[in-house]
Amino acid sequence: MTAPAAGPPWTLYAPMRMEASALRRGLAQQDSPGRPTLRRTGVGPRRARATAARRPVGSAAVAVAGIGGGLAAGLATGDVVVASEVRVDPSAHDGPARVVLLPDAPLLAAALRRRGLRVHVGPVLSTDRLVDGAARARLAATGALVADCESAWLLAGRGERPAACVRVVADPAAGPLYRPATLRRVRTALAVLPVVASALAEWAAASSLRQVVLASPRSFCAGVERAIAVVEQALRQHGPPVYVRKQIVHNARVVADLRDRGAVFVDELDEVPEGGLTVFSAHGVAPAVRQAAAERRLPVIDATCPLVAKVHAEARRFAGRGDTVLLIGHAGHEETDGTLGEAPGRIRLVPDPAAAETVRVDDPSRVSYLVQTTLATDEAAGVAEALRRRFPALTGPGSDDICYATTNRQQAVTEVAARADVVLVVGSDNSSNSRRLVEVAERAGTRAYLVEDVSQVDLRWLAGAATVGVSAGASAPPALVDEVVAALTGLGAREVSEHTTTVEDVAFTLPKEVRQP
Repeated sequence: MTAPAAGPPWTLYAPMRMEASALRRGLAQQDSPGRPTLRRTGVGPRRARATAARRPVGSAAVAVAGIGGGLAAGLATGDVVVASEVRVDPSAHDGPARVVLLPDAPLLAAALRRRGLRVHVGPVLSTDRLVDGAARARLAATGALVADCESAWLLAGRGERPAACVRVVADPAAGPLYRPATLRRVRTALAVLPVVASALAEWAAASSLRQVVLASPRSFCAGVERAIAVVEQALRQHGPPVYVRKQIVHNARVVADLRDRGAVFVDELDEVPEGGLTVFSAHGVAPAVRQAAAERRLPVIDATCPLVAKVHAEARRFAGRGDTVLLIGHAGHEETDGTLGEAPGRIRLVPDPAAAETVRVDDPSRVSYLVQTTLATDEAAGVAEALRRRFPALTGPGSDDICYATTNRQQAVTEVAARADVVLVVGSDNSSNSRRLVEVAERAGTRAYLVEDVSQVDLRWLAGAATVGVSAGASAPPALVDEVVAALTGLGAREVSEHTTTVEDVAFTLPKEVRQP
């Protein structure tokens, strides 16, 4: 594993003297290594081109910061725009032909939001003159958020260097540019620049990144794909609304997408109107929930993962033969709640080795155990071993309860963690299998963090890192991983490789209610 290095040298461009002065104040408060070369460029394309031609040798990253003119409605003085791309006004003379894409913009935007600023991410448009009135309306129609007169020229020749562009709105789109209040608005915008400089210092310290290693397998498993397909097919065949008890899978992006398409997520069945088509989530439900649905005559489609359904069947079988069933799992998780409900009087939850030492059973000669499917393998093994010491007659399932996808992802993360300085796991906070991936990486000796999406990646985690490992929980969409990887390549990672431990080819059949004829 590569040791963290000092922050690389970088260059910060500011067009006007007062912008440079404000940025310098912010940088002076930073004690991080890799202090920048701060260069005042002068205003306009000609000076920007001349400055870019004299770019400092050895500069690892390039940033432009200053004030700008708001184009989009709703931008206020002091708002910060982080450029996702910088392009030139098509009517400008001698403008760079290439659009500069800045995929790491969400990371910088997150650093600015942590500082309490109101931040927007979107295109910045560079012009060869100040614009107002009809000209500003024309530029706003391009979708750009803010206009300046330098950024496109300054960044056009940056090569493969990481680059950033931040503009603080001075004059918003509403009202004319030349008015008495403009000077006051400029002062307000300038007051934000020291804070911008501190975030840019964090960004530059993270630009040491050289490699991204993707753990494979990652993201959706067969059970998650099946559950999502159940809701999609129900919406397609029956139309909205389709009611889903709890989250169909534990991922906020998936839930939001299905909600936008007409799914209605409820906590309990009493929130479902009479006759409402209802889907049970991938985590399974207790028999009491099924009975409640039957009593209300609700049409139901069961999206329970077949591997969770296997644990339910084992619970019924073990309890039916008179065993006390010890369920190794986490309290409050929907999967454990459903399994406990199969035989409430005969199943006890055992969350950790300490609980294994104190749990009571009716007959030590008739004891069996089950495991929540999304636990870390070594975590579950430790609890099971403690139970075996106390109950020598303990029996277990015929095959491992921890699902293949959980095991595969944990093995891949373990191996990736050995190669990485930092591991990022994409997944929601309430996703058990995602949280276990973080723990597995940490037990391998590598710093690891769970992120909902790219906006939650903290640049400070990446400071000095050369290699970042990336994985995703079984309920996280692959698109979220793609967004994180794109941002990391924007920070300087030129190599993206895949570390594959196994290839998954599991597929589950859809329930008959939504199966295509």
